[in-house]
Formats: sequence, structure tokens, C-alpha cells
Amino acid sequence: MKNKTTIFLLTAGCFLSFFVFGFTDNLKGPTLPSMLAELHITYGTGGNIFIGEYLGFLIATLVTGILADRFGLKRVILLAGTLLAIGVGGYSFFQSAILLSISLFILGLGFGALELGPNAIIVSLHHERKGLYLNLMAVLHGLGSLVAPLFVGWLLSANISWRLIYRWDILLVALFVSIFIFLRFPKAEEKTQLDFSHIPQIAFKGQLPWFYAAIAFYVAIEIGMASWLVTFLQQIRDVPVAQSNQSLSLFFAMLMAGRLLGGFFVQRIGYLRSILFMTGGGILCLIGGLFGPREFSFLLPMTGFFLSITFPTLTAAVSDAHTENVNTILGVLFTFAGLGSLFGPWLIAWGSELLGLQLGFSINIIFFIFLFTSVMMLLKRDSNGKNS
Repeated sequence: MKNKTTIFLLTAGCFLSFFVFGFTDNLKGPTLPSMLAELHITYGTGGNIFIGEYLGFLIATLVTGILADRFGLKRVILLAGTLLAIGVGGYSFFQSAILLSISLFILGLGFGALELGPNAIIVSLHHERKGLYLNLMAVLHGLGSLVAPLFVGWLLSANISWRLIYRWDILLVALFVSIFIFLRFPKAEEKTQLDFSHIPQIAFKGQLPWFYAAIAFYVAIEIGMASWLVTFLQQIRDVPVAQSNQSLSLFFAMLMAGRLLGGFFVQRIGYLRSILFMTGGGILCLIGGLFGPREFSFLLPMTGFFLSITFPTLTAAVSDAHTENVNTILGVLFTFAGLGSLFGPWLIAWGSELLGLQLGFSINIIFFIFLFTSVMMLLKRDSNGKNS
């Protein structure tokens, strides 16, 4: 895999896949109010529907890490695209909460496979500069996430159904799959048997559990914000539909800008120190946006800037410290990311159901505190200082 053209095309394909990932995943937040209104369901039921996606993501990230070591990354990525198309199609057609949740479960399986594949390819192709390339790839996820609410807001303003909006996404998924079919992938350096009994010995030694905790709480925040920010702004702050969707786009724009800038300084400052500094800023923004005057609502999307580097930088730090069974370890890391995506918006949904949307959305502050604590523990336990 030393052909520069092949490396370029694979890198570009990974970047495109993360644009599709961000766009598809973040259609659900801005379409949530329309979906709740059409089906006449509560916050809690909406949260239960979303659980299907996060459960699928959780399962896929664990399984696909081992599948990638065994069968290669190309099959995993093509499987991801197929699952995305099936999940999006089902979610855009079904009426009942159960079938919608099953569709999101299939969609989540696709997201889980897509989370692992491009990250593992970038680590393999750009080992020396993976911190930079992982952050740049995450910029494309942010760009897709930014475009999604603008796309939704534009079509909803034109009285287009939220279901039709999802159907348009199938074309984007098909484009991503068709491109990857013709790309040559790097051969795996090792083959492993599908033996789940070895996972604890491989993936739960040393500092790894703290990495898993950090990424779980980070994803809980990001997905919680993406899923409920529009609803919070519309129903608590009386922000119009178009403006609330623009706020979600701003959140992802800040994620994108932070990753674009962060890719150039995380290796100089240190992976963990960079995350710790940014997390502190995110806590201040979130508290100000939630409990400050209405004019401070702009601070809520600004939290995206301070969250931006966390996911790709944690991925880089883990792959730097563990070069063997890297796909399996990344699979477990992303499994804990799946746990975060599962419990984050679900706790916000039921917190809002029981305590009101203001307090329910404030659960993100608790997630931020746990993220900060996890990174502090990693810094304390980092004996050689290589990645801190």
C-alpha cells in the first residue's frame, strides 16, 4: 500500500464516508419535533425510539472490530453502507414506534461499522500524523452534521415531510457505497479468530478503561446536544424553527472549526492536556447557555468548539499506545462510544419527561464533569508522558 494515488483515494473515501456519517446521523435531531407531532408521542417515547440506533451502534462497534481483524476493512465498510441504506429506508416509511426503532437499530449497526472502518484505515495509512488526519476526517463529519439541519430546516420551511427528507439521504448513502466498491484496501497486518473470550485480556488492561469512560461521556454530550438542542431552543427559549436549526448547524460548525484547528496543535500540546483544557471551556459554555439570560443561548452551540477534538484525539492516543490488536481495541473503544450515544439522549429524554426539559437537558453538565474527571485520571496514570 505505498501507491500514493491509492493512499489519496482511500483517504478521500474515508473523508467522504464521515461526511455521510455526520449528515445521516444528524437528520434525526432537527426532524424530531415534526416526528413527535406527527405520531403524537411524548419525549420519553421519542427517546425510546432513538435507543434503537444507539443499541445497534453499540453492538456493531464491538463486533466489527473483530470482523475487521478477521475479514478486512473493505467488507466492514461495504456492510456499513448497506445497513445505512436499509435503516434510512425503513425509518422514512414506517409508522409505529417499534418499527421506527428497529429501523434505527439497523441504521445504528451501519454507523457502528462506519465508525470503526475509516478510523482504522487512517491509523494504518497515516500512522505518524494520525492525530492530524483523524481530526481532519472528523471535520468532514462536522461538515455533514452542519449541513443536515440546514437541509432539514430549508425543506421543512417548504412544507416537505420529514420522511421525504430521509429518503433523499438514500442517494447520498448510495454514492458513498459505490465509490468504496472500487477502492483497494490495505491488507491487515494480522488475522485474528472471532474469540470474544480474549477481549478482556486484550482491551481492558492498563489505562484503557479510562479511555473508554472518557469517550462514553463525550459521546453522551455530543449526541445529547445533537438530539435535543433544537427541541430545547424551540420549547424552552421560544426560538423559531429556522433559527433553532441554524443553532444546531452552528454547533456542528464549531465542532468542525475546532477539529480543523485542533489537528495542528494536539500533538504539540499533548493529546490529553488538549482535551482537558477544551473540556473546561465546554463546561463554562454549557452552564452559561443553560442558566444565563435568554441572550446567552448562543453559548449552547459554542460548546461544539470545546468538544471538537475529543473523539479523534482519544482515538489517536489509544492507537499510539497500543499497536497490537488495534482494530479490536478501537472496536471496544467505539463500543463505549456507543454506550454513551445510548444513555446520553435517553437520560435527557426521561429527565425531561420527569423533571421538565430545562433540567433534563442540563444532564449534559454531569456528563461534562465525568469526562473531565476521566481525562484527569488518564493524566495522573500516564507514567511516561508520551501522549499527555
